[in-house]
Amino acid sequence: MSAKVLERFPAGAPRGAWPAEEFAAARRAEGEPATVVMDLQSDAFLVVVPANEED
Repeated sequence: MSAKVLERFPAGAPRGAWPAEEFAAARRAEGEPATVVMDLQSDAFLVVVPANEED
């Protein structure tokens, strides 16, 4: 499975703040199947959507 990264957010957000989840929820409200994943190497949350085969 391949994915396209829409946005990345540092993992050190203030307590109680979920900017990656909020961004993904806004994309889902627009009809995009956005998901949040953790990139351990860069210590960041990534908002991703499935990549198209032609990308």
